[in-house]
This record gives sequence, structure tokens and C-alpha cells, in this order.
Amino acid sequence: MRAIGQDEFGGPEVLRVMEVDRPEPGISEVLVRVHATGVNPTDLWHRGSGGLLGTTVRLGWDLSGVVQEVGLGVTWLRPGDEVFGMPRLPEAAGTYADYVTAPARHLARKPAGLSHVEAAGLGLAGLTAWQALVDTAEVRAGQRVLIHAAAGGVGHLAVQIAKARGAYVIGTASAAKHELVRGLGADEVIDYTAVRFEDVATDLDVVVDPIGGEYGPRSLGALRPGGVLVSLASPAEAYLADEARERGRRAGFLLVQPDHAGLRSLAELVERGQLRVVVDTVLPLEDVAKAHDLVATGRSAGKVVLTVSDH
Repeated sequence: MRAIGQDEFGGPEVLRVMEVDRPEPGISEVLVRVHATGVNPTDLWHRGSGGLLGTTVRLGWDLSGVVQEVGLGVTWLRPGDEVFGMPRLPEAAGTYADYVTAPARHLARKPAGLSHVEAAGLGLAGLTAWQALVDTAEVRAGQRVLIHAAAGGVGHLAVQIAKARGAYVIGTASAAKHELVRGLGADEVIDYTAVRFEDVATDLDVVVDPIGGEYGPRSLGALRPGGVLVSLASPAEAYLADEARERGRRAGFLLVQPDHAGLRSLAELVERGQLRVVVDTVLPLEDVAKAHDLVATGRSAGKVVLTVSDH
């Protein structure tokens, strides 16, 4: 089968199509024929340095596809089922490939109304947004929630999840993306290039920050006492926890985890018409380097997705 691999760390040029053996599902695993796979910033980090793994890895964690085989002990999935998810993170999953094995509970059934391309963009980004807003911040109706990079891969899903939970949602985005963010349900959109967001968005209950750097301390200043900042940018953002505690707030760095229950919750929102996946660009697997270049710009609206198989 085909798989994208690399022999060294570096830029997108190190990625190449390889021929490798098709894997076999182990105990509690399934073999999935991958139809599409999402491209995420963490893929670029691992390609360049090994990331959390520290070794050359087969890239990709997002997938949407069809179950081909089930391993010992798997009873709720069978061959022919359409599934999506984010297997194995922080271990290597290798979803940039024709086939991939995954623990069955790292997947969920794909909503019928969602294409494979759309579903391939939902797993990692959707779970990140869900675990930030629901599991960590416990967003409730009436709370004021600020989503940075609200048109991005995580941000555009976070806006919708927060809105579905009844929050008053504020997003930051460039002016060209304001119409998109409002269309996703945001009550206010701030042009971060024109004003300082903390001068406009105040008394916040929750901030979700995929950007990092100076955005962390500035976001803490916009939180009300008892408010929560969830940082997604880098493990280095963990330092904010102490500063937040001194100010009577709460902050932490979130590393997304495989989550069957979270995937099912995302699928339910899709089925209720409360969540849609915006796909910026679709490219074939062979154009993986171009996809990485696009994600690296940080300018795409929604997700960048690679198609792997259409049969």
C-alpha cells in the first residue's frame, strides 16, 4: 500500500510516497481503508523535529474511511462501516496512507450527512475544541467565550460548539474572515489587526487560545475572576497556570486525546445541524508537501484535507 514517509526531519520536501506492507488489526483494533485524512499543525511539528515522539514517524492522525477487517474482541464495528476519528495520539498513527489500523474505541461512526472529506477534518480539531470547551472549561449557557483564530481548523469548530452550549461567543479573525465566523454563529468578531482584543472583549468566562506567545498573558487579563484560559499552542504555555492562579483565574495547556465519547458527541451535533466542517482546500495524497505549506501559512479558513481513496 501507499504511505507518506520521511527519512529525516525537515521541511515539506522530506515527505515522500512509500510502498509499505498493509497492516493487520491487532486485539481490539480495526483495519480502515482511508478515504481522506486531515492535515494539522501538529503534523508539521512532528515532520520537522519528531515532536512528542522524538523519532522519524509516519504522519497523520485524522481519518475518515471504511472498516475492512475487525480484530479480536471488536463487536460494535463490522466490515463496511464508515468511521472517522483520531487514533493513537500522542503515539504515531500514520493516517497518511491507504490503510491504517486503529483501536476501535478511537473511532466513531461517520454521520451519514458528512462526506469523508468533511469527516477527515473533524477528528483532531473537533476533539481539541470539545475537550477544551466541554471537558476542561465546562462551558455553560450565558457564559462569555472568546475563541482566538476563530476561522481556523480548531477555532471554527470551537465557535459552533460553544454556541451549541448556549454561550455568548466572540471570535478573533482578520476582516476577510468575519462573514464566515459570523455565519458559524459568533455573536461578535474582532479584527485583531485593527484593535487589541482585550480592549474589546472583557469580563470573559472562557478563552480558547491556539496561538500562544503574548496571547496567553493578554487573554488572562481579559478573564473575569474564576475564568478559564485553555491554551492549545505549545507545552511551553503551561507556565500560565501559575500566573493565572495568582490572578484568581485558571489556565492550562491541553493536549488532545483519543476520545470515543467525544467523537460521538461531535457526530450528534453534526446530525442535529449544529456543527459543520469548513474545508478550505482538498488535495490528493501525493500533494502532501503542498498541503503542509498551506497549513504553515496559518491563513486557511477551516481545514486542509488530503484525499486518499474514493472507492
